[in-house]
Amino acid sequence: MVKPHQPGFMTGIALLLPITLSTMAIVLLAPVLPGIMAEFSGVPGHDYWVPMILTVPALCIALFSTLAGALGDFFGRRRLLIASFLVYAVVGIAPVFLKDLTAILISRVGVGLAEALIMVLSTTMIGDYFHGAARDKWLAAQTAFASMSALIFFNVGGQLGAFGWRTPFWVYLSAILMLALVLLFTWEPQGDTGDKADRAPHSASWAAFPWGRMMVILGITIYGAIFFYTVQIQSASGLAVLGVTNPARAGFLTSIASVGVPLGTFIYSRVGRMAVQRLLVTEFALLAVGFLVMGRAATPTGFVIGCFINQLGAGLLLPTLLVWAMSLLAFEVRGRGAGMWQSAFALGQFLSPVVVTFAAQQTGGLQNAFAVLSGGAVLGLIVVVAAAGRIHRSDDAVAVKGMLHG
Repeated sequence: MVKPHQPGFMTGIALLLPITLSTMAIVLLAPVLPGIMAEFSGVPGHDYWVPMILTVPALCIALFSTLAGALGDFFGRRRLLIASFLVYAVVGIAPVFLKDLTAILISRVGVGLAEALIMVLSTTMIGDYFHGAARDKWLAAQTAFASMSALIFFNVGGQLGAFGWRTPFWVYLSAILMLALVLLFTWEPQGDTGDKADRAPHSASWAAFPWGRMMVILGITIYGAIFFYTVQIQSASGLAVLGVTNPARAGFLTSIASVGVPLGTFIYSRVGRMAVQRLLVTEFALLAVGFLVMGRAATPTGFVIGCFINQLGAGLLLPTLLVWAMSLLAFEVRGRGAGMWQSAFALGQFLSPVVVTFAAQQTGGLQNAFAVLSGGAVLGLIVVVAAAGRIHRSDDAVAVKGMLHG
């Protein structure tokens, strides 16, 4: 057992692995979605309900992450995290045995609620255990790990799907392994100083919550998440416009572009101590250039280059926002702040296809929509510059330093 207040490498790994569970909920099952559709083809409205097996967990994360953080602040992080792993494993494999579509959808709601707790509490505990550059490293690694795990789970889901659409659900038992790691290498956080007297158990007060600064971060997070998910959701459709209609080739080209996310996260690990406004300007500039190249591309190669540039900016953006948010949160409100950030990110994920579809309808095509998004990224850049100027003029010198160097 790791001694209290001495987080090591395995402590970080134990809290990093759970981030893959949210990716698993969608990517693992995407290859078997046609099989599930065929299974329940006789159910009225199945073409609407069956895809919700993939998307309901993400909706639950968006709706309940703030509540998950509040529960962590009040009852303690570790005990809830342990219980969440158990729930996740049980409801995760439930579709292996369930025959009714309604029952399966209910089990997926359970998966989403458990995911909300797991993601928020593991992120919060990283903030509790680690400080400074070490905290930045582990929080940034979440982004890279989630992206790389998506590629793994898509292939695993495809391979297991050959044995029937129910088979991939067995992978949800991997939560038990993560539970074992948490039991071995974590402890109940006591406070930012590690002194029990410093801890505020059963904290329900919002007095220490930095509302103004967090609202800025949450707004940028929603905006940035819309851009982050555009390539992941729309790249196959964009390639189809350029003549790439083979799903395997489209998936391969998208995976090449997606390497930009972990690469961006790696770059962040080297430059993350720069001023936040400088990082955000660079990131929105990369998003804007990437979208512009995508919108003007005449060949699949040019389109993939644009996607890669875009994803490079996205890989830098997410850890910048998460680290910035966590650096502002005191122990007694850290769970709620992490939950609000996760909800904002999930909301951006939900809005992304809506925004792109609307832009495509208004401008006459998907590639034109990418060009519009490029302008949107430039607008975000301008807003960041203006907001950074106002922050710099704040009378609260300590808060300014936290925001600009968090």
